Amino acid sequence: MDVRLLLISVLLGLSRAQLDGNECTKASAQSCGECIQAGEKCGWCTDEDFLKQGEQKSTRCDEIEALIKKGCSKASIEDPRGTVTVNKNQSLTDRTKDGVKLKPDQITQIQPQKLTLDLRSGEAQTFNLTFKRAEDYPIDLYYLMDLSYSMKDDLENVKNLGTDLMFEMQKITSDFRIGFGSFVEKTVMPYISTTPAKLLNPCTSDQNCTSPFSYKNVLSLTADGSQFNNLVSKQQISGNLDSPEGGFDAIMQVTVCANQIGWRNVTRLLVFSTDAGFHFAGDGKLGGIVLPNDGKCHLQENMYTMSHYYDYPSIAHLVQKLSENNIQTIFAVTEEFQPVYQVIKQTSFVSTSIGKSDSVTLLEIKYCMGKNAWTNCFYLCLQELKNLIPKSAVGTLSSDSGNVIKLIIDAYNSLSSEIILENSRLPEGVSISYISHCKNGVSEKGENGRKCSNISIGDQVTFEVAVTAKGCPSNGKSETIKIKPLGFTEEVEIVLNFICECECHEDGIPNSPACHFGNGTLECGACRCNEGRIGRVCECSKDEVRTEDLDANCRMDNGTDICSNNGDCVCGTCECKKRDNPEERYSGKFCECDNFNCDRSNNKLCGGHGRCECRKCICDANYTGSACDCSLDTSTCLASNKQICNGRGTCECGVCKCTDSKFQGPTCEICPTCPGVCTEHKDCVQCRAFGTGDKKDTCEKECSYFSLIIKKKKEELPQPNDQPYINHCKERDANDCWFFFTYATKNDGTVEVHVAEELGQKRDDRKLLGGERGAGSAKDLETGIELGSP
Repeated sequence: MDVRLLLISVLLGLSRAQLDGNECTKASAQSCGECIQAGEKCGWCTDEDFLKQGEQKSTRCDEIEALIKKGCSKASIEDPRGTVTVNKNQSLTDRTKDGVKLKPDQITQIQPQKLTLDLRSGEAQTFNLTFKRAEDYPIDLYYLMDLSYSMKDDLENVKNLGTDLMFEMQKITSDFRIGFGSFVEKTVMPYISTTPAKLLNPCTSDQNCTSPFSYKNVLSLTADGSQFNNLVSKQQISGNLDSPEGGFDAIMQVTVCANQIGWRNVTRLLVFSTDAGFHFAGDGKLGGIVLPNDGKCHLQENMYTMSHYYDYPSIAHLVQKLSENNIQTIFAVTEEFQPVYQVIKQTSFVSTSIGKSDSVTLLEIKYCMGKNAWTNCFYLCLQELKNLIPKSAVGTLSSDSGNVIKLIIDAYNSLSSEIILENSRLPEGVSISYISHCKNGVSEKGENGRKCSNISIGDQVTFEVAVTAKGCPSNGKSETIKIKPLGFTEEVEIVLNFICECECHEDGIPNSPACHFGNGTLECGACRCNEGRIGRVCECSKDEVRTEDLDANCRMDNGTDICSNNGDCVCGTCECKKRDNPEERYSGKFCECDNFNCDRSNNKLCGGHGRCECRKCICDANYTGSACDCSLDTSTCLASNKQICNGRGTCECGVCKCTDSKFQGPTCEICPTCPGVCTEHKDCVQCRAFGTGDKKDTCEKECSYFSLIIKKKKEELPQPNDQPYINHCKERDANDCWFFFTYATKNDGTVEVHVAEELGQKRDDRKLLGGERGAGSAKDLETGIELGSP
């Protein structure tokens, strides 16, 4: 029994490859399929004779070059690659083809239309999408108007909108339809007055208003502009109690009730006209309404019938539905409320997390409402909201809506000139990136890589799309994602196939004698063990592996911890635990090592200048230290004489440590107490300050290395504590008179000299104590200042 256990321990011993540290060996792959999912550089050696005695099965998985160096021929290495296949690739078209006007569903603006990607883990598959704006593309426009009492004068100007707008839009497209709807508010307290008289006429007694309502579809989309004028002219103003309106209820119904509104699969525009703010999710509680909006159509006889039953939609829920139904929104609002809707327009749409954005700021909004600061509150709170209305525009509505046609035309031109790509929800482990190639050679990456601006009719732009998978989905099945330009009905279908197994997997031999008397399938040169069997050749039973004798092989230095408490002992060999972060791994024969518990510097593992192996930093070139935070680069320590630290110190981690206590500064070149500083610079100071001395003829050439500041008297010169590294000097000029100056080196390396205009009396050696002129220990009896020292 002991011999058998020893043999198992040797056969399953730690392979040298596990210590190499790359993602292939760290995966401890037990099959070719597991290996190729570890990373795009990983390959699997299928040569049955590849493993040496004592090496375990996972040694077959390594980087391609490493396998070849270990003796595996290139022909024996499984290394499948991903592919891109174009399944549908219709050419881009305009509205008219060969003189015949195409139907909307026959127009092609994006190419290709369908692809299939075979994805290998970690390997990006790249393809190009081309978009071209078609001429004369059909447009459906629905005008949704606030009919609360404050919009009374606006209604008068909208009554002739149909024919006038139809005339202007004919310049853009020959296929234009228009519809009309109106909204006020939920028909419960406290949004409206529920007294019988106010339910009949919510306005004052001298005004004739219609009963309040939530949303009404007055006219479904039609090509008859006169019918629009006729029906709108019959509309009456209504009223409510609070300032925000129930416009979001109306937008939701217009968006999801496609059949009742009459939306076609063409450009869909929703004009939202109001002079007030809006209620959204959570506000319904004020009226006792707690059920979240269900995002479904509830129109009966063109009236929204569930406003009293469902809460207002959240902003994120509304965004989701607008995007799903390819509707582009134009907010036509008065100047007072333009900042509210402008913030929505400027925020880019990324996800569709229903209600998340609203809930974050709900308490802040209610707090603001309590302070009667509705407009400012919305502006401040909406700045915090993310992922809002996609592909929208905001226009300033005049007080009587007189400029509405120009507003709509300008907004449409703005929206249609920008192309933004959006993809559906990605499967787990799949990522996507975009690079845009727009007009005039402009290219962008990241979020800006999704869009191109200033696109005119007939312009063609290209997007480079890269899709990458990390691992395989749990079910191993194909997935489908879609990419579409926001506001357009056309989309690109992409089928994702995942390469989860190697080709040699199909040629496996079940119950092979090579796998310990048929206890596994021989595939890709190795045994894939049957249920209940483990080991390199399936030689162990799981029922046997947790014996005390086998566990002893998993204890380091005869300790008590099995696999260092970081793994399980399987068949006498440690199998290390997996961590939630796939970049963090346990390793080692006893799982005693990891790559995440090394020293840190600047909150970076190994200072960002090394890698963590077995809890010890392996530093990059030119770095050392336990956290690789010590640079070996000595260029920062070079003094002006090209010596390291001026020969008076050592360079430690790129910083000079001066060994001579008299020297200081970043390169140990500054010596405030050294004799001769004053004498060395005396001639230059004299020629620049007084135009005399030995260097007066070469002053400009030799003495421009310092800035000069003239003082009237010597008492005005800087004192020892005024500046670092300051030298006080008293020198004799050509007339044997004393002149006084200070010499200071600043932190940035520049030199500053202060000179007193006033000259002292002629030299008298009796006034010098303890040293010669210029010596560091001399003291001036007149000033009391030590000369040549700080």
